[in-house]
Amino acid sequence: MDIDTSLLVFRNLAVALAVGLLVGLERGWQQREASAGQRVAGLRTFAIIGVAGGVTGLLAQDMGAVVMGLGFVALAAMLIAAHVVSSRERSEYGITSEMAAFATFALAALAATGSPALAGAGAVVIATLLGLKPELHRWLGRVDRDELIAAFKLLMISVLILPVLPDKGMGPAEVLNPFRLWLLVVLVAAISFAGHFAVRLLGQARGILTTGVFGGMASSTALTLHFARLARRTRGLDTLLAVGIILAQAMGMPRMILVALAASPMLAWAAALPLGIMMTIALAVALLMRWRLDTTTLRAPRRMGPPFRLKDTLRFAILLITITLASAAGVHLFGDAGVYVIAAIAAMGDLTAVTLSMAQLSHTSISTDTAARALVVAAISSVLFKSLLAYTLGGPRLGLTVGASAAGVAVTGAGALYLMQTGLIPAL
Repeated sequence: MDIDTSLLVFRNLAVALAVGLLVGLERGWQQREASAGQRVAGLRTFAIIGVAGGVTGLLAQDMGAVVMGLGFVALAAMLIAAHVVSSRERSEYGITSEMAAFATFALAALAATGSPALAGAGAVVIATLLGLKPELHRWLGRVDRDELIAAFKLLMISVLILPVLPDKGMGPAEVLNPFRLWLLVVLVAAISFAGHFAVRLLGQARGILTTGVFGGMASSTALTLHFARLARRTRGLDTLLAVGIILAQAMGMPRMILVALAASPMLAWAAALPLGIMMTIALAVALLMRWRLDTTTLRAPRRMGPPFRLKDTLRFAILLITITLASAAGVHLFGDAGVYVIAAIAAMGDLTAVTLSMAQLSHTSISTDTAARALVVAAISSVLFKSLLAYTLGGPRLGLTVGASAAGVAVTGAGALYLMQTGLIPAL
């Protein structure tokens, strides 16, 4: 064995030892109050398991995989015996330390056989998971069944369905790409999921305003409906609820930019400035109203419902496909004007679907500038439609307050459209 090979072997064994020491450090600290002899495995034991795993891995390279199998069997036998004895003495049946020892042996063998970086990363993950036991259990205790099922559904549509979809154009003029369309559906669901838990993390102290910001990032339409119904049921919250709706409308603009950035960066840059100006107007109105409002005597509503509904995602997918096909047909029959009409109508349902559709079409059927103007048209249509919803479902006071802000945003957007058309607002 030459000097370079020897150094490599010693390095890998050192990493195997470090894996055992890292996991053993956490286990030893957790069991620091236990009397001597009552620990299944501590710092020294895990260090020895790391060295044993590393040596076993080296032997397996020369003598065959059967050596590795025998090493795992021997370790499993010792861990089982130790677990049986300790559970009888202390009436504790957890196997966390035993599984940590088994994983340490496997990672140490991995380090010795040529993947020390991967083994080290695995050891860090295991030690972190072991150390976060109280926080993880406390978080798990706060998760309700709807949130757990929503997480499983999100994993299903992303990990299970997405990889099997074809990544190629299909349908009329090949404007439908199943993989890209579903990827964007997953993105929207993930944003909604993250927004829900952001509200939970911040708590109800910030109440309506917090819900308005994060709800707007998820779905400003859903939030407007929720707040309008709340205004009907609760007296004295109209102004604060209006601020929440206006905040949601403002946050809808950066959401459009972020979604466009994920699907078509050129479109995102082209639309960023006019949408940013509209967002600034809405935020300024919301902040002015909030500054003049006394909230000390008001109570915030409960958080919104489940973070993610599969049926809503399927409806969104259908809406996205419909808008994409309708926009493609509008381009074919009426040119750019058809795109603007479709964008204005579709924005009453879902701004994100319009954004994704325009991003898809910007790759195939229309110019980036046309798609950017369509997004501004969609944003104007959306704020005006939401003010109509607020008036119809929430009452005149809520509707007129939201409508005044929407009018200012719409006028700003119309001015931005004119400047874009004349070239005075360039793409960033």
